Amino acid sequence: MSERPAPPISQRKQPRQARSTELVAVILQAATQVLAKEGAQRFTTARVAEKAGVSIGSLYQYFPNKAAILFRLQSEEWRQTSDLLSAILADAATPPLQRLRQLVHAFIQSECEEAAMRVALDDAAPLYRDAPEAQAARAAGEGAFQRFLLEVLPQADDAARRLAGELLLATLSGVGKRFSETPRTSAQIEAYAKAMGDMFCAYLMGLGGSDPTG
Repeated sequence: MSERPAPPISQRKQPRQARSTELVAVILQAATQVLAKEGAQRFTTARVAEKAGVSIGSLYQYFPNKAAILFRLQSEEWRQTSDLLSAILADAATPPLQRLRQLVHAFIQSECEEAAMRVALDDAAPLYRDAPEAQAARAAGEGAFQRFLLEVLPQADDAARRLAGELLLATLSGVGKRFSETPRTSAQIEAYAKAMGDMFCAYLMGLGGSDPTG
């Protein structure tokens, strides 16, 4: 028996006029509210259309199904996080390991601030996580991290840097998610991020990284 094809997650069309752009923005804002209130299991295109005050037909002009809406929300979250972290990692005026500590703190704080939405998006991830679009979005963030590791570990081979990147990203994502499941104070976030940053820096220096001012 052949596997059922995954539902399309790309938008049907991109808005080209101000009115269309506004309509898509209204739909996405409504989707965010529905997801936060109802969760992924009760998230439907009908609920989003009702919340947005638009017809279901108008919604389907841009999003073929709920997976496409959820993926757009996830893509926006990935883009914002990737832009933030890439900007930190690319700041050549700051010592590399100091950048890594700043990245850890920014990521942990972001996880805590947006915990409810991210939990809901994680619940919806099976709808789109294996789609090519999702893989491409994740690859963009991983690329920035690999460029940073090339700077920190110039003597390491590609396989070693790739493994280091996978370990750091998996730890940051997994531990950050668990940490953010409980409400945290600014002091708790600061202490946790510092400890994780110290651990990451020690790991990279053990691999041959050098940054005496970081």
